[in-house]
Amino acid sequence: MLRLFFISFWLLLPLPFLLSNDGLEKLGALKWDKVVHGNQAWRLITCIWLHAGVIHLLANMLSLIFIGIRLEQQFGFSTLSIPFCSGSVLSSLFIQRSISVAASGALFGLLGAMFSKLLTNWTIYTNKATALITLTVIIVINLAVGILPHVDNFAHIGGFLTDFLLGFVLLLRPQFGWVGRKHLPAGARVTSKHKAYQYLFLVIAMVLLIAGFTVGLVMLFRGENGHDHCSWCHYLSCVPTSKWHCGN
Repeated sequence: MLRLFFISFWLLLPLPFLLSNDGLEKLGALKWDKVVHGNQAWRLITCIWLHAGVIHLLANMLSLIFIGIRLEQQFGFSTLSIPFCSGSVLSSLFIQRSISVAASGALFGLLGAMFSKLLTNWTIYTNKATALITLTVIIVINLAVGILPHVDNFAHIGGFLTDFLLGFVLLLRPQFGWVGRKHLPAGARVTSKHKAYQYLFLVIAMVLLIAGFTVGLVMLFRGENGHDHCSWCHYLSCVPTSKWHCGN
């Protein structure tokens, strides 16, 4: 996946300098009224490849280096290069008065995938508690940054939740006993490839993923506002303080 993202970053390198709303809108940034009333659903995908500035671009590249390499080495390029636009769907439901770019949703998707990878492959880890606490702290800190103004935390949360569920489906690792079956003598009992709880997680994740994505798209194209169904959700993207307000 890193190959795909690095190619995309180089192709889109001039984009961070086009910081005006008009410039980003012409390049495919996410805008609610264009998606719902302008028949421009393609913006749900194009916004994933856009950045809001040089710092945004560099931060994503560095994060992909540290997070993405390990996952790509373990599960391969094809598994981790599946595009998904759920972050932009959630963003459109809750941010309807301004434009948004959702490239960071893919980064938070990697964090979600790492978290579900840890849970679904729990038995193969030695320092389980340390790995779980470390990853949880990293996720909480990164999501906490999203409550600052002008940061689309809904795209982050959507990307995280989607790849968290996809991780249970795509990032299963077989048991050591099954991997080493070729070294067993003839007639020896072979362990099953995966444990029962891995299959259970897979089924639950698939149901939640399909249901959530379907409900999100239906609500979006019916023109509904997510805040009408969740009065406190605005705090997930911006918490007002004496230093700033969240009117926009």
